[in-house]
Amino acid sequence: MESDPSSLDSKIPLLTYGEEDDGISADKHALIIPPFISRGKKVHPVPFSDTASVASMPPRPMDPKKDLAVYGYGTVAWKERMDEWKKKQNDKLQVVKHEGDKGGGDELDDPDLPKMDEGRQPLSRKLSIPSSKLSPYRLIILLRMVILGFFFHYRLLHPVNDAFGLWLTSIICEIWFAVSWIFDQFPKWFPIVRETYLDRLSLRYDKEGKPSELAPIDVFVSTVDPLKEPPLITANTVLSILAVDYPVDKVSCYVSDDGAAMLTFEALSETSEFARKWVPFCKRFNIEPRAPEWYFCQKIDYLRNKVDPTFVRERRAIKREYEEFKVRINGLVAMAQKVPEDGWTMQDGTPWPGNLIRDHPGMIQVFLGHDGVRDIDGNELPRLIYVSREKRPGFEHHKKAGAMNSLVRVSAVISNAPYILNVDCDHYVNNSKALREAMCFMMDPQSGKKICYVQFPQRFDGIDRHDRYSNRNVVFFDINMKGLDGIQGPIYVGTGCVFRRQALYGFDAPKKKKPPGKTCNCLPKLCCCCCSESRKDKKGKSKDKKKAKSKETSPQIHALENIEEGIEGIDSEKAALMPQVKLEKKFGQSPVFVASTLLEDGGIPPGTTSASLLKEAIHVISCGYEDKTEWGKEVGWIYGSVTEDILTGFKMHCHGWRSVYCMPKRPAFKGSAPINLSDRLHQVLRWALGSVEILLSRHCPIWYGYGCGLKSLERFSYINSVVYPLTSVPLLAYCTLPAVCLLTGKFIVPEISNYASIVFMAMFISIAATSIMEMQWGGVSIDDWWRNEQFWVIGGVSSHFFALWQGLLKVLAGVNTNFTVTSKAADDGDFADLYIFKWTALLIPPTTLLIINIIGVIVGVSDAINNGYDSWGPLFGRLFFALWVIIHLYPFLKGLMGKQNGVPTIIVVWSILLASIFSLLWVRINPFVSRDGLVLEVCGLDCE
Repeated sequence: MESDPSSLDSKIPLLTYGEEDDGISADKHALIIPPFISRGKKVHPVPFSDTASVASMPPRPMDPKKDLAVYGYGTVAWKERMDEWKKKQNDKLQVVKHEGDKGGGDELDDPDLPKMDEGRQPLSRKLSIPSSKLSPYRLIILLRMVILGFFFHYRLLHPVNDAFGLWLTSIICEIWFAVSWIFDQFPKWFPIVRETYLDRLSLRYDKEGKPSELAPIDVFVSTVDPLKEPPLITANTVLSILAVDYPVDKVSCYVSDDGAAMLTFEALSETSEFARKWVPFCKRFNIEPRAPEWYFCQKIDYLRNKVDPTFVRERRAIKREYEEFKVRINGLVAMAQKVPEDGWTMQDGTPWPGNLIRDHPGMIQVFLGHDGVRDIDGNELPRLIYVSREKRPGFEHHKKAGAMNSLVRVSAVISNAPYILNVDCDHYVNNSKALREAMCFMMDPQSGKKICYVQFPQRFDGIDRHDRYSNRNVVFFDINMKGLDGIQGPIYVGTGCVFRRQALYGFDAPKKKKPPGKTCNCLPKLCCCCCSESRKDKKGKSKDKKKAKSKETSPQIHALENIEEGIEGIDSEKAALMPQVKLEKKFGQSPVFVASTLLEDGGIPPGTTSASLLKEAIHVISCGYEDKTEWGKEVGWIYGSVTEDILTGFKMHCHGWRSVYCMPKRPAFKGSAPINLSDRLHQVLRWALGSVEILLSRHCPIWYGYGCGLKSLERFSYINSVVYPLTSVPLLAYCTLPAVCLLTGKFIVPEISNYASIVFMAMFISIAATSIMEMQWGGVSIDDWWRNEQFWVIGGVSSHFFALWQGLLKVLAGVNTNFTVTSKAADDGDFADLYIFKWTALLIPPTTLLIINIIGVIVGVSDAINNGYDSWGPLFGRLFFALWVIIHLYPFLKGLMGKQNGVPTIIVVWSILLASIFSLLWVRINPFVSRDGLVLEVCGLDCE
């Protein structure tokens, strides 16, 4: 039957589909049904059959100006309440079919009703920091800006005449510190945290008894040197991926072996065999974590709350299997130490293709697949694919970024999942639901389309309790990244990140279409009279434009048909805008791969065979495939820096995408961190060198990307991430000033007045208050904050300083610096001495600073004792200044004295020599003494 909407009671809300309905009169309002709900029926609540009850208790009208989406989400309209409400309204609600549908009757079990409610439920939400914490924090920042103005006003107007050089140096350093603080501080103005709803994700996309609708995910694991990155660690990472809580037919794991090592290949073969037993055990008993090495080393009572005797029996059995697996892997490692003169050979006697690391063909091996080996229970296993790209002399390989781009192309040909997870070989999956956490953002129907990647924080195992060298980097991951998430999203940190494949291809973010509406406030009749002519003109122009567009796009569409005929699901807009020639110039000469880039939801073109795909996969990892394409420039991981992660995320944000920071209660991934001082300084050196390379490139955020989708505060954060190595120069100078002041008896400020004391005290209080407030809303302990401050000084005067000059030499003079991979092993063995010797130069500047400041303190105290107690007042400021430096360098001093570092004698000798020369120069030659002549009152009888 048909129902006239105008005949309904005006107090009963009408349901429509977000479009204007001419049948609804102006004095009535409507409930808006989200546009992604099934449009098969229109639901019109009509007056209840009990007219008496309607008259006595009329339904309350809703606010016509409010959309239901404004109310957010919760249990008010969720599934359980929806079912209960349906039962109560069973005798009152009538569902009228949409015009054109035949039949009628009671359809309370229509799935559109619960779907209508589920469609309103977000899969995640933003939780703002409580205003009780954030408002005082912002107020203190503003007060600190004001105090900073008074501080520099006093410092600039009160120079130190008898130590002008010291005063000028300190002023320059302090101005740079203030600028650096501004770039670091204001991106933290809008911190947020996020919450995900895994149950809603399952209810919408992973219903029981039905095929899962969760999106497929390709997982990339990168490794280079199996001697620096032990195969057992890589194997644990792969096993944790294969056992992840996600539909097995939706997961494909690609391992990139950029060293073409037979050891890695054999280790993956052993891993695939053990996975047949490990994966079903993990899923049967739902254990965490699913990396066997870390699962079995947990110091917990695994029998607690486990009354099932089969669990105890199977756990002991699988642990025995794992110990045997470790023996086999360690046996392979021991065998790999003795390389044959003629290189390795395979079982059939043919040479291993990767015997020459820099000259070998591309290799792809599918160890596990959906139609291949099954686990011991007969269930499917996720794909496990070994990839080693082709390398030839004379071709640039671009290190990790080039390897990742090869994986992007291979995976697009073989599985072509719309999402990609990137992890380092030492970062295992600690939370089996990590992929579902990411999909709560990516597959959200309201905001997911604009998200380019979901970044997880890095967490680490094997770090000492005090975290002497700030390996956890808690301040960055728990404070800075939360602040960026409130702007345009966190930066990409190189691992633990789920990407949208289309964003990696260099496409722009989808733009929100604004609904048409009136832009004037005049009367409708008047508006029609005055605007009718212009509207006609616009209509005529729009028709002409449409005709012109259709003429332009028609040959392009025909050109795309030549790429791969019969492919369904191609994004018609992208296909119309980019002809075949342009696509090939952008993505390379592979019809299958080019066709896959237009499949926004992923999938493999129909009609292809495994043999043809494998042949195409070998082609896309050839060493010359990227020539004359946009790979590394606009597509994939961006080249030009050893820290390709910053550049890649920056380009995506410039295309208008936003990223998301996901911090589940159980850390999603955990990795290994360098535990000795040399490795840690080398790691920081590499990061800083990458920042210098970006700073001196065309992609520098100071001048690149204006007029695009990058927000101003997000640009601030990127500028801060590339200019921070410059701080090493003023920091090194500022840490030298205390020793100079103590050795010469001069100071960087004149005699302090009451006004100056107030300004200095307010400055120190504001700095402390800002840090305390950040620790409060970020959930960071004071110990973590202090370790971060200490290593900022240690890294600044050593790694950052060397990186600055190495970067200048590399970019301006073409002097390249070769790096080795940071060791992931607990014991470096025979390589330890060589490694320390290679990077001992990093230890010289902080060691020298420690020695000269300690000498300065001794000289200053001795001088005060010799000259009487009247000198203690002026000495206090200088001593505080020197002790500030020594306390910040204390972890470095403790690390130097540690047994595991074994500081070479040459470092101690050079540092003491430099400190002694410096001290003698300042004691014997005072550069701040007057040159006008001798002062007899001071000189006395000793003057000649």
